[in-house]
Amino acid sequence: MTQSKIRIALIRGDGIGVDVSDAALAVAEAALGKTSGVRLSYNEILAGAGYFTETGRDIEPGGEEAAGKADAIFLGAIGLPAIRHPDGTEISPHLRLRDIYQLYAGIRPVRAYPNAPQRLADPRAQEIDLVILRESTEGLFYSAAVHGRSEIINNEEVRDVLRITRATTEKLHRFGFELARKRKARGNKGRLTCVDKANVFTSMAFFRRIYDEIADQYDDVETDYNYVDAQALDLIRRPWDFDVLVTENMFGDILSDLAGGLVGGMGMAACAEIGDETGLFQPAHGSAPDIMGQDKANPLAAILSVVLMLEYLADKTGQASLLDSASLIDAAINRGFADNRLRPVEFGGDMGTAAITSELLSLL
Repeated sequence: MTQSKIRIALIRGDGIGVDVSDAALAVAEAALGKTSGVRLSYNEILAGAGYFTETGRDIEPGGEEAAGKADAIFLGAIGLPAIRHPDGTEISPHLRLRDIYQLYAGIRPVRAYPNAPQRLADPRAQEIDLVILRESTEGLFYSAAVHGRSEIINNEEVRDVLRITRATTEKLHRFGFELARKRKARGNKGRLTCVDKANVFTSMAFFRRIYDEIADQYDDVETDYNYVDAQALDLIRRPWDFDVLVTENMFGDILSDLAGGLVGGMGMAACAEIGDETGLFQPAHGSAPDIMGQDKANPLAAILSVVLMLEYLADKTGQASLLDSASLIDAAINRGFADNRLRPVEFGGDMGTAAITSELLSLL
């Protein structure tokens, strides 16, 4: 089999980011070894709060450019709550990477696994399988401190802009409809729900109007609407009824954490941020300094993010064997939970980062 290499920009970052990155890439390498001749090559880029403490920079010189030259970016975790800029905000160069490379499609899968904690008593909670599609470059995060776009008035007032553009929103909604169509082909509902606050904000009414325009091109995909406050309620009342939710940046940030809590916790929260040219993949949790270095972190969010990365790279490179690698990891995680072989400390179990990684390698 002909071997080929795919270039990964690797940012391990802070806290548990180092451990979960190593776990995820070990699992990826094992799966690739079983299914294809593809190999990953890594260009490690130093960034994060620890690097900021040492150098006064949040990412190494040339790091942003180097990240963009890779086929994909993998990130462990960025930021430490005790290390902040003078304005009180945390170190967050990954937000700048989103902006530079216009990684507009933030994918947050939410899926229930057997024997993982289910926070809802209703037995239908076992059927939760949805995706929150969060626009990742605009919305209220357009004014994130790392971009320097806020208007500060004499230490008396700060104004943050919520920005919605037609160009980005059209791409986002089209991405959402294509995702819903793909999921329908795999047996999911094939429904795209527009989550907004169109009853109050002109920007959100614009967001919904563009959704309706794009919907006309996808007659095979069911459409639906929900105001974000009602959606938060419905994620508790009936999350099993939803398939793909498309929403603004800040709304998606909040709803995805809520939804992650329904299926165990942030240790299961994978994330992909995809643009026209590249993608960034990371667990959605933070650096968890309270457990760093203690072998307690759940690496599954990072490992599930690797699954998303391999699926993305299969589309980008045309190497279908990468899908086999992704499917192999996904099946191993499902089997591991079904057989009670994956018992993260996060869920009250007896397995830390190393043990979960070792067990997954055995399952592979």
